[in-house]
Amino acid sequence: MLSVESLQMNLSSYSSILGRRMVKCEWNLKFSVSPWLFSSKKSTTSIATFASSSELNGASISVAEAESSSSISLCRDSPISGSMEQVMVEYIFGRKKATEVAHYVWKHVVQKGDAVVDATCGNGYDTLALLKLVADKTQRGRVYGMDVQKIALESTSSLLDQFASPNEKELVELFVMSHSQMEDIVPNDVAVRLVAFNLGYLPGGDKKIITRSETTVLALEAAKRILTPGGLISIVTYVGHPGGREEFEKIEEFASRLPVEGWNCCKLHTLNRPLAPMLIFLFKR
Repeated sequence: MLSVESLQMNLSSYSSILGRRMVKCEWNLKFSVSPWLFSSKKSTTSIATFASSSELNGASISVAEAESSSSISLCRDSPISGSMEQVMVEYIFGRKKATEVAHYVWKHVVQKGDAVVDATCGNGYDTLALLKLVADKTQRGRVYGMDVQKIALESTSSLLDQFASPNEKELVELFVMSHSQMEDIVPNDVAVRLVAFNLGYLPGGDKKIITRSETTVLALEAAKRILTPGGLISIVTYVGHPGGREEFEKIEEFASRLPVEGWNCCKLHTLNRPLAPMLIFLFKR
């Protein structure tokens, strides 16, 4: 068993081909791995690494070398095992959407009683998913939701009427406003665990009403300020509509400037579907 105390990775471009489907992940990761994560005394599940080589503590180790000598194993109680692993595999094979991957990632960040923000409510599916993650009997959790279109919040409210209990609905506050104004509705003493963005236009609505790069960057700056350490900014962005490509590029520029000492930034998208949604995670240390 290889003992690992600190793992540093800077993988700028990672491509894999599985079942004729290509997925590209761009990671800028630098993190410390707790001793409990890698242990020879616990039951473990092996990790298969799809890469020609990797950097581990300054040494280059090929996959063949790793298999013939020491292997890195992951404890079964690791937060990235189980359902998250399955969802990622299903995404690679085209069986899961980017939004579904996002929802599973949220489960490993958000806890009962947390405060979260849905910066673009749309038809309410993200709002409902966030509510189910924070709601419990203590009634301490909060979901702050916003959208510039009143019709979007009406759809969100209708969805909550169908699938949330009266007690759960009390935890949701909805506002007709721009996502760039989120600091106006979140109390100063509230630590926000997650801010979710699902950009573009309202599905089934007016496609001329879209999120725009200028206000989205302002919203990301606001999210960065209100997010608690250990929190996540989750972004699903689209490039197939006018203005979408520019918005994505501004988001990518914003994320690339975040200091590696305080942030881990990841982008996930499908290579052979250039107009497919792009999933971006910004994790605050």
